[in-house]
Amino acid sequence: MTSYLQKADPLYEFYTDKRGKQRRRKRAIPPGLSERDAKILKSVQRRAHYLDKGFSICGLRFGWTFIIGIIPGAGDVADVTLNYFLVVRKARQADLPAWLVRRMLLNNAIAALSGLVPVAGDIVMAVFKANSRNAALLEEFLRIRGEEFLKLQAEKAQGTGQSMSKKDSQQVKPGAGMSDDAAVTAPQQKPKFLSWSRSSRKGKERAPSPGEMGRFVEDVELGPAALSGEAENSTIALQKR
Repeated sequence: MTSYLQKADPLYEFYTDKRGKQRRRKRAIPPGLSERDAKILKSVQRRAHYLDKGFSICGLRFGWTFIIGIIPGAGDVADVTLNYFLVVRKARQADLPAWLVRRMLLNNAIAALSGLVPVAGDIVMAVFKANSRNAALLEEFLRIRGEEFLKLQAEKAQGTGQSMSKKDSQQVKPGAGMSDDAAVTAPQQKPKFLSWSRSSRKGKERAPSPGEMGRFVEDVELGPAALSGEAENSTIALQKR
């Protein structure tokens, strides 16, 4: 892994333009990754950049880990805590294999042990840049995951068998996080709530006007309660007469 050995900037990469000037741009996300893995990689790269290479003085790049590490005792504890919670813990959300997580923790352990030595240890920790190394490890692993996912998609389209072994597939997990994307991007139907007032309004019928009395009487079916009531009214009217 060349990026791991060179300790390149985790967030930016340098290139030479047409005029021969060296410029920098943000690193491109490897193709074939899920939206979840892409967000995790961007977050880890950004955090590692500010922890290791956020500042530059006389060509020497350093970050918050070096500044905080100057504080004796408490600074070293704060560095270890930030390195784990901001970088390693975030990277573990991408379903990484155990061996890769152990390698990241080893980088943090080396940085923590070097920080115990006053002054010289802080300089070694600033040069070692554990967060940049861990971000490079994550980027390289996710690059392989994306490439294997695109390869599987091409094999499915061609109808050929899967070239990756089952053991490697369990380690790399091509397409990890894709189901989460489907759940997020799926159109969600809003539940329909029936308004009681509207239903009651629809259930109400307009009272007929005097001119409309007697219209469509043939279509009206009287229930037993209405018939009994009508019979009682007729008997009362006869008694009054």
